[in-house]
Amino acid sequence: MKKIHNVVGLMSGTSLDGLDLAYCTFRNEQNNWKFKIEKTQTLAYNNHWKKQLRGSMVLQGDQLLELHHAYGLWLGVAAVDFIRKNDLKVDLIASHGHTVFHQPEKGVTFQLGEGQSLAAKSGRPVVSDFRTKDVVLGGQGAPLVPIGDDLLFNEYQACLNLGGIANISFSHDGLRRAFDISPANMLLNFLAAQSGYEYDREGEIAKSGEIDTTLLNALNALPYYNLPMPKSLGYEWFSHEVLPLIDSSMASTQDIMATAVAHEATQISRVINQYLESGDRVLVTGGGALNTFLVESIKGQLAPGIYLVIPEKQLINFKEAMVFAFMGLLRWQNKINCLHTVTGAKKDSSCGIVYLPG
Repeated sequence: MKKIHNVVGLMSGTSLDGLDLAYCTFRNEQNNWKFKIEKTQTLAYNNHWKKQLRGSMVLQGDQLLELHHAYGLWLGVAAVDFIRKNDLKVDLIASHGHTVFHQPEKGVTFQLGEGQSLAAKSGRPVVSDFRTKDVVLGGQGAPLVPIGDDLLFNEYQACLNLGGIANISFSHDGLRRAFDISPANMLLNFLAAQSGYEYDREGEIAKSGEIDTTLLNALNALPYYNLPMPKSLGYEWFSHEVLPLIDSSMASTQDIMATAVAHEATQISRVINQYLESGDRVLVTGGGALNTFLVESIKGQLAPGIYLVIPEKQLINFKEAMVFAFMGLLRWQNKINCLHTVTGAKKDSSCGIVYLPG
């Protein structure tokens, strides 16, 4: 019998739609990792937590630490409820946390959700704080999911995640490369909220609008898009660089959303066309994979013969939570889970801090 590892992965994305929980099993067969997503749940954030998480960037130090502890306890309660409801055998919990600050050029990255509080509340070992070590080693601390792409999804030439931020992972010159491309649901959900919606279902609002050429040109001219990889994005960039352009537009919300989709599709397709070739397949996951208008807009700008593969809904929604569960397992085993070819760090590393419940 091959040893089965049972891990719960917790993921909270920048789009603030909720906490994803994924109970996953992993086994290693002749140095090939296999996985199965067994049980999943998404806990939508209520207004209290949306307000707390959205406002965390401007808290004073003691207030931020208090929230760090409180959110860690909440994660622990969520994990215990999930485990009990599904009668799960769990070896480990891996928690991404909720990103508050990400400025690797300053050596700063901070994910809310105190790991020790989570471990104590859940009664299970926890791995969290996956980004700090890589940043200390000179890396971007992002994207981190490419280790999963490399070891679990290598039948695809690239993996595209359309979460709060769009990022891509691919093999180039025999090495795994990855970087954040552009905003995705972070921008689209922000605009949908202005019309009273959580998100733009299948891109219907955006599809009804007209492109604001002036705004589109301004978005496409943002300096980030000309930076070489490795590179990564955070909410600070979105707030300081993107939102002022959105606020300056006099167009309707529908037109701005149409423009946002056009912008994201342009940047995403440009990157895919640059690094992939005819016959290559791209696995697309994250909530944006369910945005039909966005996906079709990307497809419309791809070079001939490059295919976007949309998998089953469970993998679309829970791939990131599953990969962080996998990263937690690798850290628990002191194996490499962060690639310097992706982040630009001095070396590969085993990232994350292990917290024991007692």
